[in-house]
Amino acid sequence: MRKAKVLILIMFVLIAGTVLTSLWVNLQREKNSEERESLGKIRHVEADMALKKIRLVEDKHGKKTWELDAKAVQQYQGQNIILLEDVQVSFYTREGQSFVLSGNKGKVYQDSRNMELVGSVLLTSSDGYRLKTHSIFYHHANKEVTTSDPVEIDGKEIQVVGRGMRVDMEARIINILSQAKTRWKGGEGG
Repeated sequence: MRKAKVLILIMFVLIAGTVLTSLWVNLQREKNSEERESLGKIRHVEADMALKKIRLVEDKHGKKTWELDAKAVQQYQGQNIILLEDVQVSFYTREGQSFVLSGNKGKVYQDSRNMELVGSVLLTSSDGYRLKTHSIFYHHANKEVTTSDPVEIDGKEIQVVGRGMRVDMEARIINILSQAKTRWKGGEGG
């Protein structure tokens, strides 16, 4: 009888811990989503510089590492950020693979070269994969893309959907963080 009570107490603690962890994770997702939605809340009259149609290219040791195209740009020197509209960024790995990342609005942190994209975000790779989500964060130093939003990945032979994602672009590793479902297409793509 005593063992049953202890077992019930342990199960209750585990269930309560799982529920609290789940609530905390959902609150963090909501907080992150709200922060990403606020990209455009900086007033344009404060901008130090505003441009239409821009292209930036980074070159290291004679090799292009990334290039950015945008329809409109506002630069805020005091905050060390750049706001972008209709953004497309191309990244190039050392091995010659390329990734194209696009979205409706973007924010570039000039000191770190990190970038956020919000709205109809699409990441395509040169080997035929397409990723769709609502928002994404690019960590320049470690060539990593993350999101806590729902994601959909389509390839020639596979489709994956889930919530939250981390992509290591150098190692070419994609991790779906939760609710992952995979569908094998059986070689439809050829």
